[in-house]
Amino acid sequence: MTNKTILATCYAVNPYKGSEDAMGWNFINQIARFNKVYAITRENNKTAIEKYMNENPNCVYDNITFLYFDLPYWMRFWKKGGRGAMLYYYMWQRGIVNFIRKQNLNFDITHNVNFHNDWTPSFLWKLNKPMVWGPIGHHPLIPKQYLKPYSMKYLLKDRVTWMVKNYFWKCSFSLKKTVKNAAHIWCMNSGVPTILKLKEQSFSVLPSVATEDFSISTRAENKNFNIISVGRFVPLKGFDLTLLSFLKFINSVPVLERKNCKLTLVGSGPEKEFYKQIINNYNVESYVEVIEWIDRKELMELYENSSVFLFPSHEGAGMVVAEALSFGLPVICLNNEGPGEFINSHCGFAISQIDYENTISLLSEALIKLHSDRNLLNQMSIGARKQYEDKFTWNSRGEHLKFIYNQL
Repeated sequence: MTNKTILATCYAVNPYKGSEDAMGWNFINQIARFNKVYAITRENNKTAIEKYMNENPNCVYDNITFLYFDLPYWMRFWKKGGRGAMLYYYMWQRGIVNFIRKQNLNFDITHNVNFHNDWTPSFLWKLNKPMVWGPIGHHPLIPKQYLKPYSMKYLLKDRVTWMVKNYFWKCSFSLKKTVKNAAHIWCMNSGVPTILKLKEQSFSVLPSVATEDFSISTRAENKNFNIISVGRFVPLKGFDLTLLSFLKFINSVPVLERKNCKLTLVGSGPEKEFYKQIINNYNVESYVEVIEWIDRKELMELYENSSVFLFPSHEGAGMVVAEALSFGLPVICLNNEGPGEFINSHCGFAISQIDYENTISLLSEALIKLHSDRNLLNQMSIGARKQYEDKFTWNSRGEHLKFIYNQL
């Protein structure tokens, strides 16, 4: 039953991309399952949205009206790709209120859908309708010991960003107004209610990430032990831990069995050469494959042929974890406010954030356990698939949205 009209602002929307863009697209579709939606996004998303809707007809589109908004060129000529994205997003949020007022739209609820962070204010409350904010996430500091192998600039950047965030949390009048005026705040992880001191407010804690179901229902028996990790090659994603824990693991495997073990890294980024250097220094080229970003369909085939997802990332999110779970891959990650909150002991290992060497040892021990005990691997594979079905389908996000809107 279509019972409300939601005005949703989604800065990033692209049905052909992953991460933030995919989330914007899927959230709009999930809102439209139960309600009418005016979805406002950037003008540069229009071509992809219209092309996808023409190629993939769906009756849910009847409930969606897309509107496109950008600030004039003279206010954004300096923005290049990801550079300046946060500043432009802030300005875009401010400018969108007047744009909406000029459209003379009738709606019941406003919803600021993405970008997902807990320190950038929203201004939709100025429209004097109940406002839903989020899902918003909290990205904690990267523990210092994990930035040791990298250039000092990463530690400085992380700490300066943290200072900026703290300024907003403590001093931003606009952020305080956003929190105060939000009718409901969807928190992606447990760090959000803590840092924003949400006690009286209406809020829920649920990961924002989800994925469509690409997997076949039963996994084929595989004598190979293929480990996969996916993400940008930056310190945040912890690929140094991935590689060094794999090295420790492969050295523990009897020589004759090693040919059945493989680590595949999928991604690209500034630290690619550093990771290749680690691979060369330890002479494990025959066991490690590095693949540049590939077509999504090919990535799904890689998941299909993998045994374990190794992802010691320091971020507060991670859509790739949801994808891995959908393929029944046990997840080995760090016990943090991101992937560590996505899994449980039935579907993976969340490793304590301790000193650098011991973290590597514990990650490799988890690999050794899964490799040496096929029964445990199978049980955790079943557990991973169950975790996906219970927590990480897009439809479950739609049900949560419906619940939030119905409360308002």
